[in-house]
Amino acid sequence: MSSGSLTMREDYSESLSTDASVSKARLHSVLDTAVDGIVVMDDRARIILYNKACERLFGYSAEEVRGRNVKILMPEDYAERHDGYVRHYLDTGERRIIGIGREVRARHRDGTEFPIELSVGEAHTPEGRQFIGIMRDIRARKAVERRLAQAQAQLVNMTRINALDEMGAAIAHELNQPLTAIMLYLQAIKRKAAGIAGLDDTFASVIDKTVKEAERASQIIQRMRQFVEKRDPERKPVDVPQLLKECLELVSLGDISQEIQLSLDVEDGLPMLHADPVQIQQVVVNLMRNAMEAVKCAPFRAVKVSASKTDTHLVIAVRDSGPGVPPELVPGLFKPFSGSKRRGLGLGLAISKSLAQNHGGDLVVEPGGSEGGAVFQLKLPLLSTGEAPPAERADTN
Repeated sequence: MSSGSLTMREDYSESLSTDASVSKARLHSVLDTAVDGIVVMDDRARIILYNKACERLFGYSAEEVRGRNVKILMPEDYAERHDGYVRHYLDTGERRIIGIGREVRARHRDGTEFPIELSVGEAHTPEGRQFIGIMRDIRARKAVERRLAQAQAQLVNMTRINALDEMGAAIAHELNQPLTAIMLYLQAIKRKAAGIAGLDDTFASVIDKTVKEAERASQIIQRMRQFVEKRDPERKPVDVPQLLKECLELVSLGDISQEIQLSLDVEDGLPMLHADPVQIQQVVVNLMRNAMEAVKCAPFRAVKVSASKTDTHLVIAVRDSGPGVPPELVPGLFKPFSGSKRRGLGLGLAISKSLAQNHGGDLVVEPGGSEGGAVFQLKLPLLSTGEAPPAERADTN
C-alpha cells in the first residue's frame, strides 16, 4: 500500500473522529440546555445520559446516577413494578407507556414525591436498544389548578350563600305576617275571655305567655332579617348589654345550644357605644358560633361572653372551654379562606376583623386562654367626653 493511500485513510479516520466529537458535543449541548429533564437508559434500565435539568429536578448529579437503575428516581410503588414492565415490553412488545405521554410521580433525592409529565421514546443503536425519557416538572401547574379549583368551589359557595341570604330575608318577611296575625288573634281571645265570669285565671296567664313568646319570635325573625339585608353601615349609640342579650338569643336557637352552658357577664356602668349595631352583632354572633363549634367535643362545654372597659376601649370577650387554637393556625387565622373547618368559606374571622377595624378597633385572639380554651377579644374605641363620633368609613364586608 502506498504512502499516499495511508495518508488518505488517516485523514478520513481523523475526519470521522472529528465529526463524531462534534456530534457528541452538540448532543451534550442540546441535553444540557434543555428545560425538561432528559434521561437515556439501556435495555436493562441503567442510566446512560442524565442532563442538567435532571440534576435540578431530582437533586442527584450525573456522576451519582450514571450506571444505576432508573428506578432511583421513582417512588417505591413505581420502582417495585418498573423492572417487570421493562421485561414485559422486551418479551412481548406491548407498550404501556412508550410513545404515550402521561402524568406520573417522581422522587427527589430527599424523598419528596412530586408530579411530572413523562414521555418515553425508543431508539435502536449500535450499542443496543435504548430508551429516552423526557420529564417536565408540573408542580407549578398543579398548584395553579388547585387554586383555580378552590376559587371555583368558593365562588359556588358564595353564590349559594347569596341565594340563602335572599331566601332568608324573604322567609323572615313572610313569617312576620302570620306571627303578627297570631298575636292579634290571641289578644282578641284575651279580651273576650276577660268578659267571661268565673274563667280560671290560668287561662289568661297562658294567653299572656303565648303572646310574649310570639312577640319574642317576631323580634328574633326581625333581627335575622337585619342580618341578611344588604344595607349601608349605620352608626348610632348602642346599648351594649342589650345588644349582647340579643346575641345570646340568636345563638340559642337550635339543638346544639341545649348542650352548652352559655353565660353573659357585663360590667356595670358601661357607656353607650357609637357603632353599627347589626355589624357588631354579626361579629359577636360569629365568635359565639365558632366557640360553640370548638366545645362540641370538649368534656365541659361552656361559652362565656363578657363586656368590660379600659380607659380607651370597650372590650367584648368570647371565651370557650375547648382545646384552643393550634399554634400553627394563629398566623393565618384572620386571613380569608384560611379556616380549618370543613364547612364554610373561612371568611368569618377575616370579615369580623375588618368590621372591627372599620370601627377604629380590632379583633385579637389569645390561643390558649386563661380557662383552657381560646379567647377572642373585640376591642372598640370609646368616645371621650365632648368628642365627635368618628367619620363613617367604607364598609368592606
